Amino acid sequence: MKTLGLIGGTSWHATVEYYSQINQKVGDVIGKQANPELIIYSINIELMREQNKEKIQAKYLEVSKKLQEAGAEGIIICANTPHMIYDYVQPKIDIPILHIGIATGRAAQDAGLKTLGLLGNKPTMTGKFIPSVLENDFGMKVIIPEGEDLDQSHHYVSKELTQGTFSDEAKAFYLNQIKELKRRGADGIILGCTELPLLLKDVEADLPMLATTDLHIEMAVNFILDGTS
Repeated sequence: MKTLGLIGGTSWHATVEYYSQINQKVGDVIGKQANPELIIYSINIELMREQNKEKIQAKYLEVSKKLQEAGAEGIIICANTPHMIYDYVQPKIDIPILHIGIATGRAAQDAGLKTLGLLGNKPTMTGKFIPSVLENDFGMKVIIPEGEDLDQSHHYVSKELTQGTFSDEAKAFYLNQIKELKRRGADGIILGCTELPLLLKDVEADLPMLATTDLHIEMAVNFILDGTS
């Protein structure tokens, strides 16, 4: 098995989900008497909230190098937004970073989806680090909420979900957003915040939902078991 490094903390709630699910899913294959070797570095989420790109890049490079030196053979970032550092960090280390956009694109491709609505915080929705992968590598179109809805989504993610609050108001908001994105042409929805699958767990929506957390975890399990990324 490969040793995987996890960069977590943004938020720690999502990091717990990654750690738990990776162990459980690997255990389903190798047996419950064993577990994979994982190295976790949990970053203070306030770093992301500062929105200082250079500072964020420097920290993730520092942490990635530490995980590599500690014996990690690959790295998974336990959140969507920090993938903004991928193009900066990946060329500077010798082990692969498992990209959440690739995991999402493969699943969307398998499902025959072409136009995806992206939900998450503002940096994730307006940034290029997920849409560019889907557009360039998979030929898909990505659309996002507009106007006040964009700001409201960011509010729910940053002020509620990443702090462990999962309200009925937030749930209703995102279900309405799915309906609106469908009206605008989406045939699938990316839950581009690691806490959104927790909020919408067991909820029926108007479109198929791609939970980036779950897809990313499957990617991690495959890497641990057979080294594929």
